[in-house]
Amino acid sequence: MTDFVIEQPRQLSAAEAATAKRIRARYRAETRFRFYGMAAIAVTAMFLLAVLTDIVRKGIPAFTAHQLVMDIKIDPAEIDPQNTRDPAVIRAGNFEALTRDALRAVFPLASDRVTRRQLDGLLSAGAADELRSRIAANPSLVGQVVKAPVLLSDDADLYLKGTGTSITRRQGLGVASPSGTEGTITILTTSNDFSSDLIKIKQAQSQQARELRNQSEGFRKQLVVAQERKIAAERDLAAARIANSAARIVTIEQNITGLNADIESLSNKVAELNAEADALQVKFDVSDSAQLLSDRMPSLLVAINGGLVKITEIGNSQITGEVLLGLSSTNDAQKGGWEIVTYVTPEANRRVNDREVSWLEALRGKGFVENAFNWRFFTSGDSREAELAGIKGALIGSMLTLLVTILICLPLGVAAAVYLEEFAVKNRLTELIEVNINNLAAVPSIVFGLLGLAVFLNFFGFPRSAPLVGGLVLALLVLPTIIIAARAALKAVPPSIKEAALGVGASQQQAVFHHVLPLAVPGILTGTIIGMSHALGETAPLLMIGMVAFIVESPKSVTDAATVLPVQIFLWSDLPEIAFQAKTAAAIMVLLAFLFVMNGAAIYLRKKFERRW
Repeated sequence: MTDFVIEQPRQLSAAEAATAKRIRARYRAETRFRFYGMAAIAVTAMFLLAVLTDIVRKGIPAFTAHQLVMDIKIDPAEIDPQNTRDPAVIRAGNFEALTRDALRAVFPLASDRVTRRQLDGLLSAGAADELRSRIAANPSLVGQVVKAPVLLSDDADLYLKGTGTSITRRQGLGVASPSGTEGTITILTTSNDFSSDLIKIKQAQSQQARELRNQSEGFRKQLVVAQERKIAAERDLAAARIANSAARIVTIEQNITGLNADIESLSNKVAELNAEADALQVKFDVSDSAQLLSDRMPSLLVAINGGLVKITEIGNSQITGEVLLGLSSTNDAQKGGWEIVTYVTPEANRRVNDREVSWLEALRGKGFVENAFNWRFFTSGDSREAELAGIKGALIGSMLTLLVTILICLPLGVAAAVYLEEFAVKNRLTELIEVNINNLAAVPSIVFGLLGLAVFLNFFGFPRSAPLVGGLVLALLVLPTIIIAARAALKAVPPSIKEAALGVGASQQQAVFHHVLPLAVPGILTGTIIGMSHALGETAPLLMIGMVAFIVESPKSVTDAATVLPVQIFLWSDLPEIAFQAKTAAAIMVLLAFLFVMNGAAIYLRKKFERRW
């Protein structure tokens, strides 16, 4: 039988145990550090993704625009009454009247002035621009009927993009009998088709009555406070009269007068809210009474006999309403042949009213509406009308400004870097210059804007809001960055390259410009492009030199008035129209794409020209 000897684990000494403990603690610290780094990257990526998602979600709608494609008669009396066929005469013609007449022909019931104005409001102020250019380019179309796109207004475009209201439809159960085809009519059904809507309206009225009473209670509390303050003021007034203080008496009397006005206003408000709440509650309590609809409630309509009727008063089996789209006849609509249509968002909360919604839905149903890529966004300048506004002027202004910037800062920056790194004597003066360059790279951009305002505009008198001045200011802003990047690129070239050139008889200048500088080009280009990307995104210094002006025409030279993309984004973000929100986000997307392209170019050039030593 073989005996096995089991070895006992060796006991670690105190020093070995402490060492092992420190190693385990170090491993745990490294693991925690890796986890913290991964968590930081994940959080950063999450925030970046959220920002980009929000920008893209808001900006995508701006790249498309709705337009009407209709047959338009090119009436010579409106655009060329003398039959000259001169493009200049044709361009001055009244194409707006042609587009309006084509739209009015679709809705012949829009006959009064108010209704026609609402219908015309569906069209953009530049609705006829494309038609004008087309006819001026081909005068032979005068007198013919052409199919042409007509741009819609921003409100109509937003509605068709889904920001107006959701629409629900419900088939009618009974037989509906309309009393007329236009104007104000009544519709009687053989079934209680409107009872469910009537119940919802009553419930909404009851809820509104409760909200009014809550508002009334808030005003009543303010009224009590005002009354208590008045009592306290009257006591102070009595004391002031006893003390015979004339100045204090006048002040307190003025205060009491103001309190009396507040008390009267609050009392009237409380009474008004209570009366309105009581009236709504009475309507709710009477179960079978017909109810009037307000613009604070979802809009109810009846689609019947090819027309549309907006309900103004509703009962269980009868409604009274206003015809929005004319009915084809007064024949009874059989079961399933008519619908109850609900515009869920109340009319008071929409940019387009019920009549305009009905027109847009009718146009969409007839196939007149087309959603096309919005080339105007890239081919037009700024405009007060959101649907006509574009970034062409800002794009050209940005390009001209960056052109001036790079033509100034690149040669100056590279020359300064080469001199300081290769030729300058190291003394206190050069050290002071280097310190100042490093400090200028960290100066806030608004300081350079103030410098440009004081020097280039006020002293030299350069044109205001011009790419020339903007480029000069941005060149001062970017110059320290390019100098620092160029010096770093020159330092990265191995000293043996220069020493070998000097060893074979090259001069200092030849060694630098023929050998060192070409090898430093990748780093210099990378620093330059990153500096230009920084300049492209700057807004503050350009605002100081007046590039915040409203510019419609694109600049033709560096001395013309212009704006740039960041300033254009700033201007649009401050406008109240909802459509400009999408324009702002879309312009940000273009700016980000521009920046990504520039940074991608920097990476490509570095990879293409860099040498590994």
